[in-house]
Amino acid sequence: MAQFSKILRKTDTKKRLSVPIRFLRSLPPFKLGSHAVTFEATDEKGQAWTFQCSIRKGGQYPKPVLTRGWVAFVKSKNLQVGDKVRFIKRRNRATAAISYKVRAERQSRSLVLHLAVHGSSPFP
Repeated sequence: MAQFSKILRKTDTKKRLSVPIRFLRSLPPFKLGSHAVTFEATDEKGQAWTFQCSIRKGGQYPKPVLTRGWVAFVKSKNLQVGDKVRFIKRRNRATAAISYKVRAERQSRSLVLHLAVHGSSPFP
């Protein structure tokens, strides 16, 4: 099982979600010459969400981001700066099928205030 979680910042809630480079290995493979891959993740209510992960066309680092589908997910869950999102990749042992889960966690509004004032999380 591979996963990553992130406390959301302003750009994450308005435009795109920056994804750790290490999570790229967990996504479906990019087609030759492609700079984007689409995958589906199911939320806690069983609703399927389609996301597109894109990487830079040039540069030293791929800098992956979730674009297509991401803002709709944020709006649907009413996510704000300071809230947390978690992506989980699972493999069914019996069938070897891959599935993805996405979880949104609302944080206390005091953490949101801390982020607004200090620009970073008080947690490592």
